[in-house]
Amino acid sequence: MSAVRTGRRLALMTAVCLLSVLTATGPATAGETAGARAAAGHDTDPFPGYLPGSDARRAPGAFYKQALDTLGPQRLTAEQRRITARKEAAASAGFRHPAVRARAGYLVSGGLHQSQQTSYWCGPAALVITQSAHDEVGGRSQRAAADLLKTDSTGTAWYGVGIDVPEPTGYPMADALNHRLPGANYVPRSLPYSPTAADVADFRKHIVHNTGYDYAIAGNAWEVPGGPHLAGHPNIEIFHWVAIDGYNSDTNAQQVRYLDPVGGVSTSMISWAGSVPKSARISADTITTIMGGRGYVW
Repeated sequence: MSAVRTGRRLALMTAVCLLSVLTATGPATAGETAGARAAAGHDTDPFPGYLPGSDARRAPGAFYKQALDTLGPQRLTAEQRRITARKEAAASAGFRHPAVRARAGYLVSGGLHQSQQTSYWCGPAALVITQSAHDEVGGRSQRAAADLLKTDSTGTAWYGVGIDVPEPTGYPMADALNHRLPGANYVPRSLPYSPTAADVADFRKHIVHNTGYDYAIAGNAWEVPGGPHLAGHPNIEIFHWVAIDGYNSDTNAQQVRYLDPVGGVSTSMISWAGSVPKSARISADTITTIMGGRGYVW
């Protein structure tokens, strides 16, 4: 799985990587449960309910993420901003005309699943799965992907790591996908700790847009105790990369499909992997909430 780092400063470690799960008073043992946190006085979100002065509800775990996040300010390059503006316009135009899209259940770009080969290689696995959705080449080396992403035992960064490609932007997953798929124009979309209805609507437009052009999305999940989790994941803090490769056209992308690199992993590597499917369906609202505080590359 991916523990996120910024420069030399390590961010919260993931229990999936078999590292410490951080609390406000220091590291807890790997695999600590939400119950253990509550007993120690560390509620996931001590201020649940509505955000002050707003009609929007705070996402479960949002305060926890905000209080403990060590990721610094994130900046898009001028070129990333230009590409984002073009893609947003195209995605919005396509989403406004659903009649031109077939209504046939799930539409997928068709990523080829790989189970991650170490406890902290969810990022490399997600990279090769996301890449395969477009070029339909399976079995790529996760070692080569890990080297490209500069993945180490703390995982794969969301932001703050320059990889060895021309003009790195600090977003390693976006840079790696663009390096391997010239012309794909992948851009990162950062999400607030408590994603709004507008953020969910944008994500739905983005998955429809990408799928239409035969590209998957790389999603950076941040699961926290008491918050929503991916299928089969335990109620602990986990940073994780997945490939999101399709959506339900009958619900106008209110549900999406993702491929989880933990699926198929031996329980000797990740103790709870046996309950995790290789692919699963989830509501767009839930997965957007799970990615809150990090984001996705589309």
